[in-house]
Amino acid sequence: MAMKTLLTTLHSKYIHASLALQYLKSYCKNEFENMEIREYTVNHDADYILGEIYKGKYDLVCFSCYLWNISETLTIGKNLKKVNPQVTIVLGGPEVSFDAVDLMEQHDFIDYIVIGEGEVTFQELLRYICKGQGKLEDIRGIAYRRDGCVYQTEERELIQELDAIPSPFSEGLEGYENKIIYYESSRGCPHNCKYCLSSTIKGVRFFSLDRVKKDLDLFLKEKVKQVKFVDRTFNAKKSHSLEIMKYIQKRDNGYTNFHFEITADLLDEETLEFLSQVREGLFQFEVGVQTTYDVTMEAIDRRVNFDKLSKTVKKISEFRNIHLHLDLIAGLPYENFQRFRTSFDEVYALKPEKLQLGFLKLLKGSGIRRDEKFHDYIYKDEAPYEVLANRYISYDEMLQLKMMEEMVEIYYNSHGFDYAVAFILCNFYDRPSDFYLDLAHYWEESGYHRTSHGRNELYEILLKFYGHRSFEAKDIFQEILKFDYVRQGKGALPDFFHHGENRDFKNRMHRFLQDQGNIAQYLPQYEGLPVKQILKKVHFESFAYDILKIIQNPRCLSIEREPITLLFDYDLKHKVFAKSKFYKVYL
Repeated sequence: MAMKTLLTTLHSKYIHASLALQYLKSYCKNEFENMEIREYTVNHDADYILGEIYKGKYDLVCFSCYLWNISETLTIGKNLKKVNPQVTIVLGGPEVSFDAVDLMEQHDFIDYIVIGEGEVTFQELLRYICKGQGKLEDIRGIAYRRDGCVYQTEERELIQELDAIPSPFSEGLEGYENKIIYYESSRGCPHNCKYCLSSTIKGVRFFSLDRVKKDLDLFLKEKVKQVKFVDRTFNAKKSHSLEIMKYIQKRDNGYTNFHFEITADLLDEETLEFLSQVREGLFQFEVGVQTTYDVTMEAIDRRVNFDKLSKTVKKISEFRNIHLHLDLIAGLPYENFQRFRTSFDEVYALKPEKLQLGFLKLLKGSGIRRDEKFHDYIYKDEAPYEVLANRYISYDEMLQLKMMEEMVEIYYNSHGFDYAVAFILCNFYDRPSDFYLDLAHYWEESGYHRTSHGRNELYEILLKFYGHRSFEAKDIFQEILKFDYVRQGKGALPDFFHHGENRDFKNRMHRFLQDQGNIAQYLPQYEGLPVKQILKKVHFESFAYDILKIIQNPRCLSIEREPITLLFDYDLKHKVFAKSKFYKVYL
């Protein structure tokens, strides 16, 4: 009877799905049929996962190991071996590929480790374990035990013809319901950044365009919500990336979103011209800026032309159709606290839809980890090996950046406070980093960091901060903040906002919506609907000042009161850049 094999992993979130396990199964399934995949998350109770795996009565259990799951994986594997000593346990993945021998010497429940790119290695290991074929020492890319000792074989050469790996999607998308589809059209990266594991693999290899297009047809036909390309630099080869994007655009189903990690300074005019014409929400770009400091870029072997990157990002932003996500990393060599603030300010000025402020992790196998002593790095021993301090930045300063990162996440990336924050920045701060650090200090001094906060409370906290700093024109700011609040969606207005409606306001709303001329001018998509139905999708709000004038020119601390009414329409086809449309109306 064939050995019963389990491929498993623990994701950080339920919506994630393992591309690696699907590759292994698709590569080996013709020879080894009794193989199944089970996926869990780190939020599952470890005892639950242990019990589920044990009850499966597997002969061979294989774990895919990453930064976010290695601790839980080792615990589950150790206890699985205790309750089922006969089970064979195999580990693989980036988190176990760079210290395999040490790991096996520390954890005697591990029988084998697959090192690096796994498809061919795993297949040969299965032949040995399940069929007794070959010799362990001849299988490249593994660590194994023999006579109480641990051995590591020669490095496995990379697969050059990637199409030799059968598509994991060839049999459909069963099991991917409500999941992000992770996909790759290439392996490797043209860059050699010292903080990244991609620098350990030289060169870039591509799946054929025919293979990629066949998979894309399936994703588009099934109308999956998002396909996230995990290519380290999707646009490393223009003929490859542009052809894929054009293929997607021609077959756009009006729903599916495609996420790519790109190098913005590689985009040329032809590509930008094409991108200007795609549907809003079709593409989402993640751009790893990491730093704008040339000295740091040279130290980490990163070659990015920030001036060209900036121009490209600004141009894409003008299209208003592609969500831009820009990344920064704190803790890189030579970039001290003040210089990191400069990087932040320069990237903030590009106004991406999301600005992610991350913190350096000294990954196993990375070049920067080998240089840790030179830069006096202090970092956590446990995964994900996050940096606490180095020669250039103290732990106290890193803590300040941590709080600043939380403020950016809440008050910038949520886009629920855009005009209020812009008003504060324009009138009271010279640099964005000054504002976010100031807000972070207030947040911590007030004890807000100790508990979570609901939506309404976040607006009230920003209003309190404004008052705490004794900024002038608080009544104007309060109306701008109310405008930001109402833009986000329908709901009762909190008590700390001024309610401008008079007694006759509801009657005038109804009369406005009963007028077909108004419907034709502002809400043509609702023609023919009863007023009661329209009111479920729109909202009228009165303001003490002409908000539209203020958001066009936020540098106005003194403006005459001019009551206006705005109509908000929340039923948008796409909500990539806004959750509502708004119009100045007269009731």
